[in-house]
Amino acid sequence: MNTLLRSFQRTSSALLVLLSMQLSAHAAAPDAIQSHSANVNGVTLHYLQAGQGSQSPVVLLHGYAETSHMWRPLMPQLADRHVVIAPDLRGAGTSSKPDGGYDKKTMAQDIHALVASLGYRKIKIVGHDIGLMVAYAYAAQYPDEVDSIVLMDAFLPGVGDWTPVWLLRDLWHFHFYGETPLKLVDGRERIYFEHFWNDFAADRTHSIPEADRQFYAAEYARPGGMRAGFEYFRNFEQDAKDFAGFARTPLQMPMLVLSGEKAGGQFLIDQARLVDTHVQGIIIKGSGHWLMEEAPQQTIPALVTFLDTPVAAKR
Repeated sequence: MNTLLRSFQRTSSALLVLLSMQLSAHAAAPDAIQSHSANVNGVTLHYLQAGQGSQSPVVLLHGYAETSHMWRPLMPQLADRHVVIAPDLRGAGTSSKPDGGYDKKTMAQDIHALVASLGYRKIKIVGHDIGLMVAYAYAAQYPDEVDSIVLMDAFLPGVGDWTPVWLLRDLWHFHFYGETPLKLVDGRERIYFEHFWNDFAADRTHSIPEADRQFYAAEYARPGGMRAGFEYFRNFEQDAKDFAGFARTPLQMPMLVLSGEKAGGQFLIDQARLVDTHVQGIIIKGSGHWLMEEAPQQTIPALVTFLDTPVAAKR
């Protein structure tokens, strides 16, 4: 009986060790995405992080009507070669939602403080929609700390002939802030966002997945979430002034521009060439604004190829 008990104990111990090793290996997997938060630049930023690679860290910045969640399909594709960081911008997701600071220059300073707090100096940075404006403001303020930059489907306020884009059909939206708009969308966040998810897509039936729509609507329904989101657009006039100043000193690092054929098209590529001397532009065929969701088979490989290419080889 004692022999059987000892044998059982040895077997149990071996199984526990094996299980522990498997759990540790899983936890250490480079593509495992972990959730963190940091107090930087006067705000608390939630961020996702994955990766253990030795190449330059990659920072991914989301746009309006989304959060860092949008980058989950991309992060594992980079994580064996890069540390990948995807923050919720000031005002989004579970990050702080202060009264002010929604000009893109300040929001870029948030991200810079986060990167510094994590011990990194040089990064590669990617931004979609509002995130591309923050990415550009980051590169313009810290050009020696950015190896390369990606801008994805929107526009740069204050650069070139930008006002025709600003004054298109969604002029109402850029001025939709204040007490009455907030009351109108309270409890109706999903209805409000459907306009963007549907009408900015090439095909509304092949846009943001249903589970993600539910997630994003709930995230922006958090206290202060809709007000903060409106502030992104309320600050466009200040952004235009800041960006016009930044553009006087063109960036020198490699820049990739991805623009939806049925959305921004050539416009963002032309703008990018006014602010950077090394621009590669790609039109994502058949896609509207939501490149990651509408055309992942084109978008993700383009991002991975650009971000994995050594900077010296791009010049």
